[in-house]
Amino acid sequence: MVILGLDPGSHYTGYGFIEKQGERLSAMDFGRISCVKGSSITERLALIAHELDDLLLGVRPDLSALESPFLGQNPKSLVVLAQARGALLATLGSHRLPVTEYSPAEVKSAVVGNGRADKKQVAHMVGLTLKLDTSKLSADTTDALAVAICCALRHRFEQLASNS
Repeated sequence: MVILGLDPGSHYTGYGFIEKQGERLSAMDFGRISCVKGSSITERLALIAHELDDLLLGVRPDLSALESPFLGQNPKSLVVLAQARGALLATLGSHRLPVTEYSPAEVKSAVVGNGRADKKQVAHMVGLTLKLDTSKLSADTTDALAVAICCALRHRFEQLASNS
């Protein structure tokens, strides 16, 4: 099973494709979509959608997962983030991909075992789990990989819960 994790942002959107074979998880492709500094929100949203579309044509995941925003953000940032998430969700929908959303605390808890872990701890556990050197990866990328790991770990339990 191939899972795409996304860490949405209006300037940088992290992505990570992982493969789950039994209990083993491995990284397939990862990085971030970077928007041109000073570009309009319309241009950034178009770029995010276009880049994700290209990624999905190259790697065809079975599932996708996004990190949901936390409500403590300032209202203007939250609106712009919601617009970026909308571009991602529309693109995922056009590919008919199932989407699951996880809060930052859920992701941290699944990956680190502590819902209040910091970004450094998350990156460290992503590296251990996927056997990657995360020292040169952006926080957006390691967060996206963490979202994918969370989805991989929780997917089976969510399926069991929905069948009962």
